Amino acid sequence: MAKRDYYEVLGVSKNASEDEIKKAYRKLAMKHHPDRNQGNKESEEQFKIVKEAYECLCDSQKRAAYDQYGHAGVDPSAGGFGGFGGGAGGFGDFGNIFDEIFGGGRRGGGGPQVYRGNDLSYSLEITLEDAAHGVSKNLRIPGWEECGTCHGSGAKPGTKPITCTTCHGSGQVAQRMGPFAMQQTCPTCHGTGKLIPEPCTACHGRGRVQKQKTLEVQIPAGIDSGMRIRSTGNGEPGINGGPPGDLYVEIHIKQHPVFERDGDDLHCHVPVSMATAALGGSIDVPTLGGKAEIDLPEGTQTGKTFRLRGKGIKGLRSSYPGDLYCHITVETPVKLNEEQKRLLRELDESLKKGGDRHSPQAKSWFDKAKEFFKPL
Repeated sequence: MAKRDYYEVLGVSKNASEDEIKKAYRKLAMKHHPDRNQGNKESEEQFKIVKEAYECLCDSQKRAAYDQYGHAGVDPSAGGFGGFGGGAGGFGDFGNIFDEIFGGGRRGGGGPQVYRGNDLSYSLEITLEDAAHGVSKNLRIPGWEECGTCHGSGAKPGTKPITCTTCHGSGQVAQRMGPFAMQQTCPTCHGTGKLIPEPCTACHGRGRVQKQKTLEVQIPAGIDSGMRIRSTGNGEPGINGGPPGDLYVEIHIKQHPVFERDGDDLHCHVPVSMATAALGGSIDVPTLGGKAEIDLPEGTQTGKTFRLRGKGIKGLRSSYPGDLYCHITVETPVKLNEEQKRLLRELDESLKKGGDRHSPQAKSWFDKAKEFFKPL
């Protein structure tokens, strides 16, 4: 059977870059790796083909020979399928790539396996003003320090850890699957390379104890609810000298008593009296930067919206601040005394004598509604 084209195997074009080839190989290697497809002969065979293609195309000299002469120009013993073999050495490059994918890693010389620490998440609630202007917050988060009882060994005072008898201190064990030899984390010591017969009672064998620490976080101006701030290296510590994880601070903005946020814009509802709405006049409205003034025209109705440019919020990715939209609500007076009621009735009668010119919307509405009042 004729061999498939290596570029076709990896699903890349003939002018693909080295990064594109590596990315394609990672994806296919993860999909067809024997550990993920135990007992699946088809995936096992496909994995070998993918690796063969990658070993050729990732080498500039072999790739040049392949591009010019095809499969005949590639020496199988120099890194094709014939070099795959049954030993662990055939997985050298693949192992490095898998370490990158899953975040693991091995020390040089086959030492205990190291692991990156877990990330931590912190939910922080701030005010709208804090979000608009930026603020510095002190957070109390979990921290770790060396156990003072065992001085970091994890073993009870007077005892010490011993080398793991399963992996002999390497933190890894080899597992063969047909022609494959895979390195896996030791199930006995979980990659540490050592065992603790008598754990320290203070830290329970971890070698460190948890404490609270204070961390200052800068909240940038313009941040919005749902956004996250990453604090590098402030997550859980790594294992066996691995790097620490990160802290992610998720922002939640408290409900504001006056404003509602919509992206970079703000909205507020402004109640005005019947007299002010009818006669017009100047009213004061709040903004995040202080007081502003709006001139109401005579006969302002409920629902009228006034736009104050630049009185919103300048977002993280915005060049200019948003706007403030003031929505007018004409307020009907309540709890009137008898004198006030009398005056209001007199006003109403006076308005009725003026005809429809005082209430144009009411006339239009009643004209449209007449059809519904007719008998069927």
